[in-house]
This record gives sequence, structure tokens and C-alpha cells, in this order.
Amino acid sequence: MRALKPLLLLVVLAVAALLWGRHTSEPAPPGSVASQSAAAPGAAPTRSDSLPSFLPPEAADILRRIANGGPYEHRQDGVVFQNREGRLPARPQGYYHEYTVDTPGLDYRGARRIITGGTPPQTYYYTDDHYRTFRQFEVSR
Repeated sequence: MRALKPLLLLVVLAVAALLWGRHTSEPAPPGSVASQSAAAPGAAPTRSDSLPSFLPPEAADILRRIANGGPYEHRQDGVVFQNREGRLPARPQGYYHEYTVDTPGLDYRGARRIITGGTPPQTYYYTDDHYRTFRQFEVSR
């Protein structure tokens, strides 16, 4: 039975990915929060085992750093995200924190961020358009 669990997990994730692809054939409207679940048991997230396809490969590195409490490459990483536009669910001040997802070829931070909610993080959002839209996702714990 123990050997069947990983295989069963792969089948469930494959079916979920197929169903999710049908569900998200149109992009989420601006200002909305789209959601995709990608939880899988195991270690820190890697590109192949637990991250949703909309995350760039560079997100795996910053998620590992978040899980380990750093170190971070940008001084702004880990600061409180204000949610001034109210595009994420309303939470008390200090609930959200932001982290840079590097963009290859840029010598500045770029627009890609991961926003976490809670301490330790319980909720994760990704934006690639500098906070205009967000997609919620999960990581393994």
C-alpha cells in the first residue's frame, strides 16, 4: 500500500491539472484573485513536484528562502505588504508580506512578487503585473 500512495498522488494531480486547465481557459479579470491548489506532501517546493504551472521557475528559489526564513537577495523582501488597493482579502495590518521573484535579464526587481499571508505563511499569492492581479496557490508543508 505504501508504494501505491505516490502513484495515486500522481494520478490525482494529473486529473486535477486536466480539470483545472479546462476551468481556467480564460484569464482571471483584472483585480480579481484566481486560485490554484498545488499541495503535495514532501519537502520544499520544486518546479516539478508541487508548484502550479503559472509560477515561473524562479519562484521555487524564493519559496525555499521563505520556508527557511531567508536569506533574501532584495532588502524589500519580507516587508509588510499593505494591500492598499484591497485586491487581496481584508486582513489585519502586518498579515501580508511580499517577496521578489527574480526576472531573468533584469538588473532591477521587476514586477513579479509572491505575497504570503500569516506568520508562518499559510496563504500564498503570485502577481506578475506589480500587484494588479493575484493568483492564489498552495505549497507543501
